[in-house]
Amino acid sequence: MDELIEQLSAKVGIDKTIAEKTVGIILGFLRTEGPTDKVQALIDQIPGADAIIAANSGSSLLGGLLGGGLMALGGKLMSLGLGMGEIQGVARELFKFGRDRLGTDAIDDIIAGTPGLSQFA
Repeated sequence: MDELIEQLSAKVGIDKTIAEKTVGIILGFLRTEGPTDKVQALIDQIPGADAIIAANSGSSLLGGLLGGGLMALGGKLMSLGLGMGEIQGVARELFKFGRDRLGTDAIDDIIAGTPGLSQFA
């Protein structure tokens, strides 16, 4: 997890605490909305991911108002102070990290199997 957080912080230019929360929120979203087996394989490659997901899985008022899915994900990430460019940067780095560990096909399957995610990948 530390390696991923360092990469996100350096490459996207966000605080490490925000990077950690962002990873937890995105992985929680993928766990709910994506292809279960592929997402779990990604989570298994990130030590400490389950704890970070659990710590950041609470629903927010904004997310509740927007419903579920990608809109709720965007609302949660924006409530951390992230702009669209930063959200896309985090997603790209997270998927790059996943491709390095699981391979391109597995990550492409996650992206294709998660509604609306392709616009961020």
